[in-house]
Amino acid sequence: MQNPFPGMNLYLEHPELWHQVHNRLIISIADEIAGTIASKYRVAIAQRVYMSVDDPQSLVGIADIGVKTDRDTIASFSIATATLVKPQQVQLPMPWEVKERYLEIREIATRELVTVIEVLSPANKRSSKGRSLYEAKRTKILSSMTNLVEIDLLRSGTLMPMAGETASHYRILVSRSALRPNADLFAFNLPEPIPAFPIPLKTRDIEPIVDLQRLLNEMYDRARLDLSIDYSPEAINRCIPMAEGIDRDWLLGAMT
Repeated sequence: MQNPFPGMNLYLEHPELWHQVHNRLIISIADEIAGTIASKYRVAIAQRVYMSVDDPQSLVGIADIGVKTDRDTIASFSIATATLVKPQQVQLPMPWEVKERYLEIREIATRELVTVIEVLSPANKRSSKGRSLYEAKRTKILSSMTNLVEIDLLRSGTLMPMAGETASHYRILVSRSALRPNADLFAFNLPEPIPAFPIPLKTRDIEPIVDLQRLLNEMYDRARLDLSIDYSPEAINRCIPMAEGIDRDWLLGAMT
């Protein structure tokens, strides 16, 4: 089954699916632009790794997450004093190792970092640690001569700061270093198609165009994500918060 939606498929925002969507989109974008810029630039998949104590169940959709400590190990201790007050059982916030993948475009001759492409994860928009780290990186990029492309296909969470934008479900930000603080924002909603957008490089170099809608649809087909999604009318009530604020009649029509 092909992607039944004309634009973004809101079911792909589900935490159990988003990590697949994120990773596959990163690779698809890299493959899409690599061939057109290979003579001068190199596209690489990079990642940042950090420890977080945020609830891992709310961050399932990040690119990768793993428990740092062995929570299955139960230790036994010998207590010398026999007259202790019975303690309460409590749970402590455990550190989790989080990995977030993104793309870097570097000039081959100088190895200069020219452009960073980010596909935002739930941790960037909901996690205190994930958001603070990403905002610090974002500020560093915006203060440099590196271009930034920021793709936000998640309706939940806190939007990244910018001024002058209109409200929308999704957004793609293209920030050219030479034009800051001005930037281009491709804002779109359900059921609008995902707009194509350029990848900024160095001044006077031809910018490749990314047809993200086509890449999403191709990724959906290759990954057979339809096998993981229940599109039945009965399932709509269970897809909250994915369907929150979405017209039910339109949603039913898109899936028939």
